[in-house]
Amino acid sequence: MNIITPKPSVSANPKNSGTPEISITTGALPGSKKAFLSGVRHPEIRVPVREVALDPSAREPAVLLYDPSGPYTDAAQTINIERGIARPREGWISGRSDVESYPGRQVKSEDNGDVDPRRAVPPFPVQYQPLRAVAGRAASPIA
Repeated sequence: MNIITPKPSVSANPKNSGTPEISITTGALPGSKKAFLSGVRHPEIRVPVREVALDPSAREPAVLLYDPSGPYTDAAQTINIERGIARPREGWISGRSDVESYPGRQVKSEDNGDVDPRRAVPPFPVQYQPLRAVAGRAASPIA
């Protein structure tokens, strides 16, 4: 398990001296391992599961449980909080040609609970434009 230890001081972050370092726990969870099941119709779609080994006295195979924990518990992933997580559906969504990006709006003070700007969470370094349906289309893979 890869644990990024938080820095005790707010001045410890050299990139943005007004914000604290962020602590993120990544890697495998104890007593299980992350696995993926491929779809039948769409083998490129991988459903995440957690393989939980039972006690040997049970004489049963491991139990597979749906695992919505995301890439942070996948030992094969490299996590960089400032880059965000992979966007595996991006190609599928744009390939349908039923959405378009638009500039969106600026974040307002009320979006952050009207906190003092000095205490507000800094903007995420990677900014994606929101998507909306193209005129006359529904933004859905089944419409």
